[in-house]
Amino acid sequence: MNNNKLHPWTALILLTALNLLNYVDRSILFAVQPLIQAELHRSKSDFGFVTSAFFFAYMLAAPFMGPLADRYSRKNIIVIGAIIWSAATLLTAVTTNFTTLLIRHTIIGVGEASFVTIAPTFVVDLFPEEKRGRVLGFFYLAIPVGTALGYILGGQLGPMYGWRTPFYVAAAPGLLLALSILFLREPERGRQDSLKETPDRATLTGLAKNPAFWTATLGMAAMVFAQGALAVWMPTFLSQERGMSLQRANLVFGLVMAGDGIFAALLGGWCGDMLLRRLHSAYYIVSGISLALGVPVMIVALRGPRAVMISAIALGGFLLLFNTAPLNAALINSVGAHIRATAIAANIFIIHLLGDASSPWIVGKIADRSSLTTGLMTTPLAIAISAAICLLGMRYAPRLRVSADSGNGVSAGEDARASNAGASNQQ
Repeated sequence: MNNNKLHPWTALILLTALNLLNYVDRSILFAVQPLIQAELHRSKSDFGFVTSAFFFAYMLAAPFMGPLADRYSRKNIIVIGAIIWSAATLLTAVTTNFTTLLIRHTIIGVGEASFVTIAPTFVVDLFPEEKRGRVLGFFYLAIPVGTALGYILGGQLGPMYGWRTPFYVAAAPGLLLALSILFLREPERGRQDSLKETPDRATLTGLAKNPAFWTATLGMAAMVFAQGALAVWMPTFLSQERGMSLQRANLVFGLVMAGDGIFAALLGGWCGDMLLRRLHSAYYIVSGISLALGVPVMIVALRGPRAVMISAIALGGFLLLFNTAPLNAALINSVGAHIRATAIAANIFIIHLLGDASSPWIVGKIADRSSLTTGLMTTPLAIAISAAICLLGMRYAPRLRVSADSGNGVSAGEDARASNAGASNQQ
């Protein structure tokens, strides 16, 4: 038995499961938000601020996590962060006022920052470079599926047993999965990379001038603005402005998110990988086109007839989530392995500062003064901006040395190292 074997699929499944619980915990709050609002008697903008506070804590913690992960064990930092956010979820038991709710959600933001910053760098070092879109598609299934499970869990248990109950259910699995990560072997950084770590790909000063990083990041920021607002307010929108019961609104939106997420994340990653064999800008193209197609569909979902509303929400969500794996692959490929966690940390700070740290509050504020429909109309505009930036990023995509046959099980990075080893032996 080889104790040094990495077991990449085991690691990917465990990390994806932990990522799923990460998003379950986030979206439970959105599902039970009207119940908490009724108990605590606070405005929509106040509850938008709770989510904004989570993302401010999340994005402020990320820049500390990235450099730590580039120097020390990524596995240990992931485990510590998961224990923190799972334990903080249990603090819901003593949440009896708005201030305590705010503190609890802020602590969870700090814990989750460690996982989301570091886990993608761990995952991409386990698989061949030309399979990154598909692997990240599997890993990021956790976003829509976890979000959907949170809506369903909160929507079903909250009205029957009280809004605190679904948080208790979500906490224990997180602690167990965190401990299981301790048994994984950590891969060598950059073991699958084919490009050299040039100054613009391997230093902080280079990162500041790296257009591939900036177009991926700013495109993601506009997309996250829309996703954050829709995730927080869509169940409330369906309930208060489209006449659904809260329970049905959460169930419908949760099922739509789960269905969209499974197919969109996997198909988007696969399309990006297949197109990458012919075009080095494939990940940016796939992201930009899917987002552009989503703009008119989302307008229909918010303003169109009720007869087509659910269908438009489903199609709009599919197009919005289709770019998840390609755009994250574009981000990861924009930098070298030894600065990758720092780059992702910078990305997290920027996308949440410009995106969902403010969008729930902005939409809530507009809703208090006008209507929730009017507030949510900011999301198609954000999606259009994201599409334009992603399409601009095509010209800056790095030229990876990807084999035309990505099914041979040998990565470009491994092939390059083998060639270098052979050259050294000849010398």
